[in-house]
Amino acid sequence: MTEYNDVSDLYRKVTQAAYLGLAVNLSLGIVKLVGGIVGNSFALIADAVNSIGDVISTVVVLFALRIAQRPADDEHPYGHTRAEGIAASNVALLIIISALMVGWEAMQRITLSHQIPPVWTLWIAGINIVLKESLYQYKMRIGKRTGSAAIIANAWDHRSDAFCALAVLIGLGAIRVGGSGYIWADEVASLVVVAAIVWSGVKLFRSSASELMDAQADVDFVGRIKAVAMSVAGVEDVETLWVRKSGLEYFADIHIEVDQHLTVAEGHRIGHLVKDRLLDEFSNLRDVLVHLEPFPHTHDNPTIKPPDS
Repeated sequence: MTEYNDVSDLYRKVTQAAYLGLAVNLSLGIVKLVGGIVGNSFALIADAVNSIGDVISTVVVLFALRIAQRPADDEHPYGHTRAEGIAASNVALLIIISALMVGWEAMQRITLSHQIPPVWTLWIAGINIVLKESLYQYKMRIGKRTGSAAIIANAWDHRSDAFCALAVLIGLGAIRVGGSGYIWADEVASLVVVAAIVWSGVKLFRSSASELMDAQADVDFVGRIKAVAMSVAGVEDVETLWVRKSGLEYFADIHIEVDQHLTVAEGHRIGHLVKDRLLDEFSNLRDVLVHLEPFPHTHDNPTIKPPDS
């Protein structure tokens, strides 16, 4: 994850990536929906629902990003950064429900006879694969640079969309080659799309729910925070370090050990130096709570993770 000089730059990069995905998904959703209706391909219609779901989720994420940047107030002293996680979990449920509805319709149609989709529906599916894979590569780079779980999840959603489009392409291709005897392949392809959408929705819900449960941040990121804290003069050791993710930003609780013979004022000064250094080094740290412990300090198992319950 790349560190940014200004947290506003962090939000700007993520917002730009979200807007690009919004434009592409909206365009693809309209094309696939029209193509599916005109070309009698339920697989394309199912894939269109997938893209429209992506549009809705992106709009919600963009709205949540605006809320997340609001400053702390009396009712929300920790700020509004959790808006992204709340939005993502609700969108995930919406995506799952809409996919199951499409799946039910596909199962109702699987034994029904209908016209063979025209050859140009294959072109729509093929172009969709290329665009979705390109979006995956782009958003994955942005997600890794910014540490945005929403953008990384969105990137994997594009990768699953590319596989969905491949399933549609195979289904439509089977119909074109095998004729009316393989007309069921269209509905089977749509069920593959539905399964991929549900899987993607479940992963998104689990990831956003984990963030809302204050899971410990990535081990590498926590280790870098500890190293910076240890570099401050007067810090003898780090007893405990808890780092929780909240949207694009993080909150850290750190227990540092200082010479037990120092005055309260001197220990307080070192604590402020640690906080200022961490906030200066890591632009995505929203706040740091520093607690002082005497050194030497007897403890059975110093840790940078929360103790077991």
